[in-house]
Amino acid sequence: MIKRPGLNIRRFLLPGLKKWIFLGCTGIVFGLFGAALLLDLRPVTRFWFLARDTARMIPAYISGTVAIGICLVLVIYSLVKANREVIRAIAPELADSSFLDALDRAHSLKQGPRIVAIGGGTGLSSLLSGLKKYTTNITAIVTVADDGGSSGRLRKELGIIPPGDIRNCIAALADDDKIITELFKYRFTGGGDLEGHSFGNLFLTALKEVMGGDFIKAVKAASSILRSNGMVLPSSPEPMKLVAELVDGTIIEGESNIPHAKAKIKRVYSEQKNSKAQEEAIEAILNAELIIFGPGSLYTSIIPNLLIPEIVQAIKDSPAHKAYVCNIMTQPGETTGYKVSDHIIALLQHAGLHDMLEVVIANDRHPELLLQKYREKDQEPVQIDAEAVQKLGIRLVARNLIKEEVLVRHDPTLLARAIILWHKRWQKYPIKKENLVLTS
Repeated sequence: MIKRPGLNIRRFLLPGLKKWIFLGCTGIVFGLFGAALLLDLRPVTRFWFLARDTARMIPAYISGTVAIGICLVLVIYSLVKANREVIRAIAPELADSSFLDALDRAHSLKQGPRIVAIGGGTGLSSLLSGLKKYTTNITAIVTVADDGGSSGRLRKELGIIPPGDIRNCIAALADDDKIITELFKYRFTGGGDLEGHSFGNLFLTALKEVMGGDFIKAVKAASSILRSNGMVLPSSPEPMKLVAELVDGTIIEGESNIPHAKAKIKRVYSEQKNSKAQEEAIEAILNAELIIFGPGSLYTSIIPNLLIPEIVQAIKDSPAHKAYVCNIMTQPGETTGYKVSDHIIALLQHAGLHDMLEVVIANDRHPELLLQKYREKDQEPVQIDAEAVQKLGIRLVARNLIKEEVLVRHDPTLLARAIILWHKRWQKYPIKKENLVLTS
């Protein structure tokens, strides 16, 4: 026999709740008592000896006000304590913080700007981990061209969308539950078929089968499990095979092989003609207030998303502000010798939209001690050529975007703050073409 849910007084008398319910009821009694005194309700004050005696000794307007004050204190206090007991039971992570503060923060994040971040790799996940502090209206659109490592093996063996970059983005947007996030990033070692595979990649692959072969449903389910503060979407529902043409005419096939190019890249293109776009990605772009490209590998993480015609058309039609986050260091085989303007030109040429960008955000601080080991790997800081950027009609925002630690990488907090401040300033004071350079 199925027990139907109904009114069960015992549930309200559970340990931890009943004392606060009793206290609240006591407060209500004081409130009724105070109202009787203030309104001089004869049936009450005449027969209720406590009210009658109080009215004789203390003026009704004083005693009534005091009673109502006690009522408010007791009711509010009991509600706060009972509410905390409930929160401790259903959301233990909020137990040590102010529930009202948590609600206020959640409301503020929901009111944050609608942001679409386009790219892939560790650069995009770093950006997302900073942006989630300002808004939950984030959609990450991730490249589907990855064919190396664990993602490449799963793509080759199962024909699925490479899950690696998507997994990184889901983890970056997740609540700060270190155990679950680290588990999602964990990579198997020790030999065997699992060696080199990421747990998160295998989890997404298995979840896809559980969801009837629908990869998008699997991504949404994984985001829900990790309580991600946003949505992650592949740019296309089909894997992309990336091809690079070098300036010497050499053709290199496969995203993982392109960084090993021995000559400058002339262009990259998809082997599949007119790759189909993910519908949800198009919708997110059209509804965005801010679209961000990068940071990440220029030719293998960012540009592949712009090889999908529907994505490019949606970017063109979107009223959103559009920003490019330039890499801090050059990447051997992809952007050797590139300055900021070279990155922008490559991006615009592949998109076919010469007025696509409004701003480029670049790092202007390069600690010498940290750069030495990068130079050994033929990497140099990306030089800011402000004059060339200005000639392109694009505003330059130069800021310190790194912290002096072990690696020269974007600091998520500094990067997200620079982007949000620019976006707010642009909304308030649109920048004229003659004032295109802003430095720290």
